Amino acid sequence: MRITMTQVLTGTLTGALLVAGTAQADRADWPESFTVGTASQGGTYFVYGSGWANLIADELGISGGGEVTGGPNQNLALVHTGDLALGLTTMGPAAEALAGESPLAPGVPMDNVCALFPMYETPFSITTLAGSGITSISEIPDGASIGFGPAASTSDTYFPRILEELGVNFERRNGGWNDLGGQLQDGLIDVIAFAAGIPVPAVSQLEVQTDVNIIEFTEEEQQTAIENFPVSPFQIPASTYETLEEDARAVSMWNFTIAGCDLPEDFIYEITKLSMENNDRMRDIHRSAANSVPENLDKNNVLPFHPGAVRWYEENGYEIPEERKLN
Repeated sequence: MRITMTQVLTGTLTGALLVAGTAQADRADWPESFTVGTASQGGTYFVYGSGWANLIADELGISGGGEVTGGPNQNLALVHTGDLALGLTTMGPAAEALAGESPLAPGVPMDNVCALFPMYETPFSITTLAGSGITSISEIPDGASIGFGPAASTSDTYFPRILEELGVNFERRNGGWNDLGGQLQDGLIDVIAFAAGIPVPAVSQLEVQTDVNIIEFTEEEQQTAIENFPVSPFQIPASTYETLEEDARAVSMWNFTIAGCDLPEDFIYEITKLSMENNDRMRDIHRSAANSVPENLDKNNVLPFHPGAVRWYEENGYEIPEERKLN
């Protein structure tokens, strides 16, 4: 039997329409748009989250972007309620939120928050002006004004506790990282205690404009922090900042991207696939994304992974413990 060109073209067109129809059906329950909760401008969360949102929007053809927020605690609350689809958080605030101990909603377990993938470690680091004469944590004077970032952020939640444990007596200030950087430069505050991915944009900007000291923890101070808080030992590489002549001892906490657990599985599968299979493009957003790889999945010992993320990991040979799967 002869097959005409018309039949060939008709068959091809029919097949293409079926494929297109299937793709459209797969997206039928996708949100029309999405927002990623980040943190204040001048911090790594804002750069990373906004860039990641743009990558998702461009590649998946869906409207979306980053939003300035108060950071991890607020992102957890907004994702839990569905006001944000996606967000960024650290593991300390995530554990507190899941247990109903979030400072934003005490007694409310935030159990509609699922992990997607590891981002990077957040070092806790301290910056002062070189002219202050402060070169160590023990030299921070009594009553010094210290900027801890936005209220209820990871930095504001944990850094004051750490410094209090280390015997520092201070006056607490809050604000966005860019704003606090300006206050430090103008002599309105004495110290900035950063908990942010490195390099912190606000610190890099300060280095261009003035001389700064980046204060490291002593071995004893580091150990005290590790014994009392959900942090790990960390070294800030000397290459991170022009000011550093050698690696600086610090502590850190892991960050993960998060999503509402009730978001469509296919939607989250495609976001996870895009993020985990294009690390070069993630590093173009922020170089800390060099750690945004599936090999760091085990750093999440708090949240369940979203079923869409679990599907991608298991398809690619990564094992997710049963206790990290959504019940």
